[in-house]
Amino acid sequence: MRILVTGATGMLGRALVPALVKAGHQVRALSRTRRESRGNVEWVWGDLFSGHGVPEALAGMDAVAHLATSGRRGRGAADIPGTRRLVLAAREAGVGHLLLTSMVGADRAPVGYLTYKLEAERLVAAGGIGWTVLRSTPFQQWLHRRLRDYASLPVLLVDPTVLMQPVHTGEVAARVAELVGGEPLGTAVEFGGPEVLDHARLARTWCRLHGLRRLCLPMRFPGRLYAAQRAGELTTDATPRGTITWDAYLTPPATARAARHGGADAFPDSDDFASEHTASPTSPATQPELDPDVRVYGGDDGYERPTRG
Repeated sequence: MRILVTGATGMLGRALVPALVKAGHQVRALSRTRRESRGNVEWVWGDLFSGHGVPEALAGMDAVAHLATSGRRGRGAADIPGTRRLVLAAREAGVGHLLLTSMVGADRAPVGYLTYKLEAERLVAAGGIGWTVLRSTPFQQWLHRRLRDYASLPVLLVDPTVLMQPVHTGEVAARVAELVGGEPLGTAVEFGGPEVLDHARLARTWCRLHGLRRLCLPMRFPGRLYAAQRAGELTTDATPRGTITWDAYLTPPATARAARHGGADAFPDSDDFASEHTASPTSPATQPELDPDVRVYGGDDGYERPTRG
C-alpha cells in the first residue's frame, strides 16, 4: 500500500515511518524542509499551513496517516485549517483512507488544545472519504523529556490525584500501522498504556530510576484540564493496549539503552519524542488554564511553523 505520512519528523512519525516500511508499505513522508529520499522512504515537500505541495504529495497515495499537529505555538494551524486542506486534497486525489491521530479525552474534556483535536476529528469524519481516528494517551517519551527539563530543580511539584496512562510511541506506531493499512473504520478508537499511574508516583519513579534525590512536594493542581485528568477522563480501558510499563521504559536492556544513546540514523532521537497530551507533569504554572492553546500534546509534533516571506 502507498501511504503518505504527515508529521513524519515528529516523535510518533519517526517511529511510524520505519514501522510502515517494515510492514512492506511504500512510504511517502511530508516535510516543510527539503530532504533527500533514502531507502524505501520518499521525502516530499509540502506545507499544511498554506496547502502548497499537498496535492502533489497526495498523488497516487492509497492512504494517509495524519500525525502533524502544530501545538500551542501554532494556534491549531495544522490541526484545523491544515486538516481541512488535507481532507479536501485527499478527496480530490481519490485517497481511500485517512487516519488521524488524536488524544484520549478529546471528546470528553474539550479544553484548550484538546478542542483543536476534536475539531480535526470532526473535519475528517465529514470529509467524504474513508476515515479512522486513533486517540492515544500521553507518550512515555514526552513525559520523560518534560521531567528531564526539570531535573536541575531541587523540588518537583506533584499531584497524587492526577491520573496518567503513559504509552510507548513504538506501540502507538504499531497500532497506527495496523489501522492505516486496513479498511477504514469510520469511527474513533482508543489506545493507552498498560497502567494508570498517579502523577506523584510517575515523578518519583522517574527520579529513583535516574538516581536523583529530589523533594516531591504534593499539591493540588488547579484548572479544568487537571480536573479532567483527576476524573480519569484522559485515560482509557480500551483494548488492545500497550504492554511496555513506565518502569520498563525507563530501565531498558543494556543493548537497547546503548542504541538509544548511540549514533544518528534516519530518525534521530526516535525514542525520545512527543506533542503528547497531558498537562505539564511538573508544575501547573507551566500550563495556565486561561491559555487557549494550552500545550497538552507536546508542541510542534512534526509540524514546522511557516516562515515569513
